[in-house]
Amino acid sequence: MTRRFAPRLALYAAFAAASLLLALALGRSDLAVLGAPFAVFVPLALARSERAAVHVAFSLSADRMIEGEHVEALLELSAPAGAERVDFVLALPAALRPDPPARALAVHLEPGRTERFPFTLSPASWGAAEPGAVTLRVHDRFGLVYEDAVAPSALALRVYPRLERLRRVAAPLRTQPFAGSQIARATGEGIEFADIRPFQFGDQVRRINWRASARRGELLLTESNPERTSDVVLLLDGYADVRHGGAGTLEPLVRAAASLAEAHLARRDRVGVITFGTEVSWLAPASGDRRCYQIVEALIETAVVRSYRWHNVEELPPRTLPPRALVLALTPLADRRMLRVMLHLRARGFDVVAVEVSPVALVPAGRDGPGELARRLWLLSREALRFQLERVGVPVVALDERGSVAGAVEEVRAYRRFARSAGG
Repeated sequence: MTRRFAPRLALYAAFAAASLLLALALGRSDLAVLGAPFAVFVPLALARSERAAVHVAFSLSADRMIEGEHVEALLELSAPAGAERVDFVLALPAALRPDPPARALAVHLEPGRTERFPFTLSPASWGAAEPGAVTLRVHDRFGLVYEDAVAPSALALRVYPRLERLRRVAAPLRTQPFAGSQIARATGEGIEFADIRPFQFGDQVRRINWRASARRGELLLTESNPERTSDVVLLLDGYADVRHGGAGTLEPLVRAAASLAEAHLARRDRVGVITFGTEVSWLAPASGDRRCYQIVEALIETAVVRSYRWHNVEELPPRTLPPRALVLALTPLADRRMLRVMLHLRARGFDVVAVEVSPVALVPAGRDGPGELARRLWLLSREALRFQLERVGVPVVALDERGSVAGAVEEVRAYRRFARSAGG
C-alpha cells in the first residue's frame, strides 16, 4: 500500500500555524486559542494513525462458460483489525459486462467481519478475459491519512464460442486406412452396399450373393464400402482481421472453426489446427472428446497482430499435415500470404477447401466517386482471388450473413458432386 496524506491535513496544519503566528504578531491570545485545537489534533491524530491491512478475495462460480451464459462473481473484503472506511472500485475489461454496473463504493469494515458484494458477469464475446483488479483506498479514523492499493483478481475466465450443430460435414476425397464413420470410395470389408460383380478365384465365399446368383445362373459377389476415418486440418488465417465498429471477421472465423471441429470429431475423424499469423501455431490431428476441448482452448487464444512476415508450409512438423488430409482454410481473403499458403498446399496434392468469412458487409460504401470506385476495384480483386483458387481445384464457399457454417458445407458437397459428374 502507498501511504498518503489527505488534503485536509495540510489545511489543518496551515491554519494552526497561521493562527499562532498571527497571535504572536498581533498580541491577541484569542487567535492562539482558535488555532490550538488544530495544533494539538494534527500530531495526536498522526501518532494514533495505524496501517489497516485489508484482505481482498475474488471468486467466480465457474472459470469456463459458453458464450451467451452468465457467471456469478463474489467480491469479499475483510480487515483483521478493522478499517474506518474503505473506498473501492472493480476495474473490469470491456468484454465483461457486470450487473449491477460497476461503480465506486465505500464500506466500513468491522474487525473480523467479511463484507460480501455479489454481482453477475455477462461476457460480450468469446475469448479469455481477466475480471480485472480492485482499486482500494483505506482511510484512517480521523480522515487525515489514507493508503492506496491495487489487488489483482488472479483469476482467468475462459468463454467458449457457441457452436453450431452441423448435421453433415464435407466429405474428404480420400480417407485413412483406419476404422471410422466415413464411407470410403474404395471397396472392401464394410456394411455399405457398393456393387455386385462376378465371383473370382480367391474371393470369400461368405460374400456371395446367393439370391442374385440364383437369378442370374452364375456366382455373383456383393461388394461393400468400408467405413474409414479421415484427417481434417483447420487452417486459420491470422494475418488479417477486417473490423468496422465492434464487429470483425475473427469472431465468426473462430466460431466456424470450432463448429467444424466438433462436427468432425463426432464422426470419429482426426482433427488438427494450424494458425498462420505473427507466429505459426499448430495442433497435430487427433481424435476423441478431449481433442475438442484442446482445439477450442487453442482457438480462443487466436489473435491478429500486424506483421509482414511470410511463412512457409515447410516450417510445420511432418505429422501436422498428414497425407490424404482434408484442409479447411478459414480466411477473409484479405491477405495474399494466405492465398500463397493455400496454393502451395494444393500443389502438394492436398484436398483444400477455402471457407470465406466475407468482410464485404463490414466495409462501408464509398461516399464519393473515388471511394465507390476503390470499393469496386477491391471487390474485383477479391473475385480474382476466388478465380485463382478455383482454377487449381480449390472450391471457395462463403459463410452466410449470420455466420452459419451449414450452408457452406452444403456448397462444398454440391461442388464435389458436380465435379465427379463433370469428370465422368
